[in-house]
Amino acid sequence: MITRKRLAVGVCTLVAALAAGLFPAGTAAADSEPAAKESTTSPRVDLVLDVSGSMRTRDIDGKSRMAAAKQAFNEVLDASPEEVLLGIRTLGANYPGDDKKLGCKDTAQLYPVGPLDRVEAKTAVATLAPTGWTPIGPALLKAAEDLERGASGTGADGVEGGSRRIVLITDGEDTCAPLDPCEVAREIAAKGIGLVIDTLGLVPNAKIREQLTCIAEATGGTYTAVQHTEELSDRVSQLVDRAAKPTVTPVATEGAAKCTDAPQLKPGLYTDREEFGESRWYKVDLLPGQELRASVSVAADRQVNASYGVLVRAVTVHGREIVRGEAAGNGRTDVISSGLRYPKAEADDSDDDKPAAETVCLQVSNSFSAPTAVKTTPGLPVELTIGVVDAPDDSSDVASFGLGRGWWLLGVLVLFGFLAGLLWGWLSRWRVAVWRTN
Repeated sequence: MITRKRLAVGVCTLVAALAAGLFPAGTAAADSEPAAKESTTSPRVDLVLDVSGSMRTRDIDGKSRMAAAKQAFNEVLDASPEEVLLGIRTLGANYPGDDKKLGCKDTAQLYPVGPLDRVEAKTAVATLAPTGWTPIGPALLKAAEDLERGASGTGADGVEGGSRRIVLITDGEDTCAPLDPCEVAREIAAKGIGLVIDTLGLVPNAKIREQLTCIAEATGGTYTAVQHTEELSDRVSQLVDRAAKPTVTPVATEGAAKCTDAPQLKPGLYTDREEFGESRWYKVDLLPGQELRASVSVAADRQVNASYGVLVRAVTVHGREIVRGEAAGNGRTDVISSGLRYPKAEADDSDDDKPAAETVCLQVSNSFSAPTAVKTTPGLPVELTIGVVDAPDDSSDVASFGLGRGWWLLGVLVLFGFLAGLLWGWLSRWRVAVWRTN
């Protein structure tokens, strides 16, 4: 008599045989090949954490700012990409006294910039306790030195180059004037070393926001106000991940109020600023057979009202909409993005050596609004990516039967399931017949 176990073994064997036929051993061999070697340049990030006395305040999700920062750091350390060389620097962690001269020297490297030992880094963070002053300027200068040492090949990693980023997390203004941290940031930017400073403020205070925004803008970084542990963890993780991506320097541009006055953009990355609720226009030329791919991101670099959106539209010079992309948010989101894809224009049958280009007008709009106490100038940072590529020669390269590039695999799986079902049914009927015979 055939048992269920034997039937299962038989079916599994058949499945394995069919899978071996559909997916040859060459695929497995390819998967087992060693991963590509890392680049000779490694991205570097120095996390600068405020450990001043005010970090004892309990106003973030019912716990102290320090506890929230520690939790966020642990999550960031767990998720940090392997290729990122990470360091941690503190400010205000060691000197508890009233001597300003000593308090303004209180910055130390808690964990050196280099390959990350997650256990060691977490252990170091766990020892921190809110203590002293807020020497932001001196800490930024030292953090820049941390990253320069690593980039010059004298650090633990022993390699040169790589993007460099400082992520400053603080709950207050610098207390060590006249060493203005904004001037420090400008000094760092003037060195031309490509170091970006991003700032995160734990207190929604106008003076703090102004200072941290100035620091970030001086180096092409971003300022973010965070009031929840999850927001802090997510934002720091985003910035660390961003450091791991290839660095592209955006080109500053200024959109117009209408298409006819709009700047002509070529493929690349652009930055602009857009007032709350404003629309701006840009122009892109497409030759027949080319395809436009555009995406836009608007950063909420200050407190904004809930419910907002971003729209990007492609229209003809005569105002007819071709395609649009839009995204909406409800609640605090640091960056909201949308994009569009405009299929290739059909080539004409003219004998001209140089076919006429089609001008596409891009409209970027936002529906952000801000509370009364929040300044609306300057406008919100806008990042616009323009891509112009040769479109596929035939539709089969993009989709078949409306199923995309994976249609053949779906068909194989459907056929495989159908055959397996038939086989199982036949075996079941045969088993019943044998059982009745016996």
